[in-house]
Amino acid sequence: MKTIAIVATGGTIAGTGKKGKTAAYHAGEIDIDSIIETIPEINEVAHIKEYQLMNIDSNEMTHEKWLILKNNIEEILSDDTIDGAVVTHGTDTLDETAYFLTLTLNTPKPVVLTGAMRPATATSADGPFNLYQAICLACHGESYNRGVLALFSNTIYSGRDIEKVNNFKIDAFDQRSLGCLGYMQDQEVYFYTQTSKIHTVKSRFNKRIDSIKSVAIAFYYSGADAKILYDLANNHEGIVIAGSGSGNYSQAWLKAIEELSEKGIIFVRSSRISQGIVFDDEIFDPHHLCISSNTLSPQKARVLLMLALTQTHDRDEIREIFLQY
Repeated sequence: MKTIAIVATGGTIAGTGKKGKTAAYHAGEIDIDSIIETIPEINEVAHIKEYQLMNIDSNEMTHEKWLILKNNIEEILSDDTIDGAVVTHGTDTLDETAYFLTLTLNTPKPVVLTGAMRPATATSADGPFNLYQAICLACHGESYNRGVLALFSNTIYSGRDIEKVNNFKIDAFDQRSLGCLGYMQDQEVYFYTQTSKIHTVKSRFNKRIDSIKSVAIAFYYSGADAKILYDLANNHEGIVIAGSGSGNYSQAWLKAIEELSEKGIIFVRSSRISQGIVFDDEIFDPHHLCISSNTLSPQKARVLLMLALTQTHDRDEIREIFLQY
């Protein structure tokens, strides 16, 4: 049997509340040992090593904690006796952590993120089955060198494209219009596709990272004051615009973008809409000052820009990074 490390960070999968209820609970209260004890079938799948790295609600995840997570996973997987890792994580910001790890981990070994929509104390908690399948996925030979993966509700997602699309159902994730990577039935793994974007061992961001640049997200809405952009520019090196439609905004925002770009602020255009793609636009960005996010959500565009700015402030180079990653 293979040996899989479980790196626990907390989340709903480790949450507790009123017995049997699915709402009004506290995330990150049960340690990973207690969760594993409820899934004896795991011992028939793999040898397990447990690492309780943190135990937090995923809304408490920070850049500093991302770096701790990256460094610990790489250290754990540098052990030749460990074949892969499963990261338990809260669902609210799991998509951001998954993409950060996709861009920064320097390992070809399987790394699978999973979690739960129901706390451990709920009737029919979904966490134990997700964890069981994630371990099976990490053991699977075809998971090797596919980049960071995520597993929820029998479905395999890529760390780049996974997105939380429902705040209520246990089947809460999707990959926009790109489709999933595959499915699972109990312990069986069925891959059908894989990402073509650069990740993990081939990523330019997989070296040692000591700090991450500050990037904000500006959400555009009808009548949004351009002062939002000026205020954000005071404390951030980059701004991702979650625009309407195809990443659109008002003429007042366009003027602010042009003025702030001259001062060195890097802008990325993304969309507040969960389906579609953002391309360059001659009307809303006539001077090509903004970088298009393509299929990345605003929060994932922010992750990539934060990392890109640690290496370059050249707009054309960052534009190419967004096409590659």
